[in-house]
Amino acid sequence: MSNKTRILCATALFLPFLANAASSQDTGYTVSDQVIKDQRAALAKNTFGKGYGPQSPRDIDNIQGNNERTFAQAPAYTKMNLCNIHFHKNAEHKGGEFTQHAGNGDGYGYRGGYQYSGELSETELAPIEQEIGASKYGSLYPGDTIEVHYVHSTAKVTPGATLGACLSEANMNPQLRVETQVFVLVNDSEAEDFTDLTKLGMVNGLNQAVNIPSDSGKPVQYTGSTTGPGYNEKASPLQVSWSVRPEVIKLNIDSVGKWLESNAFDEDHAHGVRNLVVNPDLLSNAK
Repeated sequence: MSNKTRILCATALFLPFLANAASSQDTGYTVSDQVIKDQRAALAKNTFGKGYGPQSPRDIDNIQGNNERTFAQAPAYTKMNLCNIHFHKNAEHKGGEFTQHAGNGDGYGYRGGYQYSGELSETELAPIEQEIGASKYGSLYPGDTIEVHYVHSTAKVTPGATLGACLSEANMNPQLRVETQVFVLVNDSEAEDFTDLTKLGMVNGLNQAVNIPSDSGKPVQYTGSTTGPGYNEKASPLQVSWSVRPEVIKLNIDSVGKWLESNAFDEDHAHGVRNLVVNPDLLSNAK
């Protein structure tokens, strides 16, 4: 098997992390609690006794887990190469300042997840004239919550589109780390600017997002997996070290629109969310 073929096969493992919902359009339909219960039952059945490692996302306020599959924590992100930045509409994780359940969504990753549990002013929630991140799954609006994933790799790579950018011909099994920040979008030009928070640069010979927030609480660290709605009924085999900040930052929605118009990652809309993993047999102990 050629190196190119190996990379294509390895990249395919990432697709559920990146994939959008399978529904053809955002109809506003919300599935019942039973659908989510059935998806979780299928996940439990499809993983039982097969040796899968801990999964993501999780409730970061509940640090207990029974999964005994261990792997080494990835280095600090400052010792790794940034390879991808993308975000999900609504937080995939729960906890801290994002505990408001958005609902079950469509069963394929859209309109589910968790939202900022604080309050916003009428001015911050004022409508905007232009559409932001428009797709067949919907758009972004003031008051929406997003979870941003700054993905890092120990491979010698440069930032690029999809998580395939985290692999190289020389290293198709790198350690992966995701630095995670949850934001709430506001109609406020004085709020944080997403183009600044995703600014790229070289630091000590490594590709970095040089302005990753450092003032949004002590991150919860845990070992888990890749996410995305493609893993609602099956486990991700990939190992990821997670660092999830508990506090929410207000983000100027216009700056998100500008970033979606042009960025190094070919991102133009928000991704869907994976169901929160609640089965303790699929969770590690966090710290």
